[in-house]
Amino acid sequence: MDIIKKLQKDPDLWDLFTRKEEYNPSIRDQYDRFSYYMSGCRNIFEPITSKYLVEQGYHAEYPENKPFAVCLTHDTDVLYETKRIKIIGALGHLYNAHFSQCIDSLAQIRSKKLPWWNFSDIRELEDLYDAKSSFYFMVEDRNDQDYNYNIEDCELIMGELSDGGWEIGLHGGHSAYNNVSELKEKKQRLEKVLNKNVVGYRNHYLRFRIPDTWEHLHAAGFQYDATLGYADCIGFRNGMCHPFKPYNLTTQCEIDILEIPLNIMDNTLKAYMKLDAATSWEMTKRLIDTVERYHGVISLLWHNQMLIGDQRKFYEKILKYCAEKNAWMTSGKEIASWIEHNRL
Repeated sequence: MDIIKKLQKDPDLWDLFTRKEEYNPSIRDQYDRFSYYMSGCRNIFEPITSKYLVEQGYHAEYPENKPFAVCLTHDTDVLYETKRIKIIGALGHLYNAHFSQCIDSLAQIRSKKLPWWNFSDIRELEDLYDAKSSFYFMVEDRNDQDYNYNIEDCELIMGELSDGGWEIGLHGGHSAYNNVSELKEKKQRLEKVLNKNVVGYRNHYLRFRIPDTWEHLHAAGFQYDATLGYADCIGFRNGMCHPFKPYNLTTQCEIDILEIPLNIMDNTLKAYMKLDAATSWEMTKRLIDTVERYHGVISLLWHNQMLIGDQRKFYEKILKYCAEKNAWMTSGKEIASWIEHNRL
């Protein structure tokens, strides 16, 4: 099906699909993002664009006749805790009279231990549910704004993940989304450490400019992007619950890169929407059920530093629920490859 021609017949859906309102918006947030509260489309929890296409005969198929797909992703922002964060943690334990934890935290202040080096645990958890995922790593220098770790220190674990079937992608730094030269340079550096081609991308803080970032990513040689989602609200930013090729309204041309839109981020539920655990689950379950209804792809982002304690249990609850529904739970790379070879 030519979805471009189908959507152009409905001006409102076409504007939503192309994100017309994001071309030269008057207001962006502190991270240069277009936020949900600025959008004129308030029906964020219903993939109305995909719904229309399905009603027009569009049907996606997945391996082994799976009913829908789940794109599992992890942004690796942090591996080290700064000394300031460790001190704050110790003071918090002291305030709550958790004296043993306070002593442990104080002992860690001078430690160079990597507290968020939990990749094996994440891999083992996903293995339990026959799932794979994407890990997006940052490639930053010490003087870069978002620097937290050296990518060269991650060579061994990235190789182990990649050899096991997990994807390693690039997590672009503060200005990468708007700088094609930086995208190319960081991609090449990651590929050199990994010794493999890198095809997937997501930008830090979900920084993105439409349509510029898509064009930059295509020029830099990426196969797909996984950034298009709101930081301040879960849902379907352009009404799609299926991966798609973006369309540039300025050039009147389709952009040769696949977008796997982001639907749910851990910090969106907790920090932006400020939902409790029960409401977070009800909202997450609602979106999963909706994507299943339209045979789509739901994309999830859980940061490595969030996959501990209650957040790890929440993530496992998602895996269990989707496994019970016989979903295809996999990486962005596998989804992009499937679409390329099967013209989803």
